[in-house]
Amino acid sequence: MSFNLHQLDLLDLISERHLKLRKISEAQWNRHHELPISKSEWFILLRIYQEKETTVSFISKSVDITRQATHKFIKQLQEKGLVEVGEQENNRKEKRIQLTAFGKECYEKNEQLQANLEKEIAEHIGQKRLEQLKDILKMNWGIED
Repeated sequence: MSFNLHQLDLLDLISERHLKLRKISEAQWNRHHELPISKSEWFILLRIYQEKETTVSFISKSVDITRQATHKFIKQLQEKGLVEVGEQENNRKEKRIQLTAFGKECYEKNEQLQANLEKEIAEHIGQKRLEQLKDILKMNWGIED
């Protein structure tokens, strides 16, 4: 089923493009690597990569999924050898989470695939427009929580 993007409002346009880009990105990874990683898992890996070391509760809040779902995804990532989970020194209830060397390697390989996708987009819409779009998306739109 194909949508007419010209008839969608801003929120739907952003959502449609986001879903399409995530689908393409996930498919590219899965085509080049034997270890499948879902969109949700990539989103969690991104947060861990940005923070270097973080906690399960921080991940749960920052990706806006339930704590139960966060635990499920982190367990899957741990089984794949992408993250390691350990005890916090000062808080035995809270678990520390960080990327393994393999997890960091996978994340950085995926970043390269995304950079290639960005180049493809630039070839179609132009580098200047791509930079303008990125600048607009980074701006404060006055809608923050």
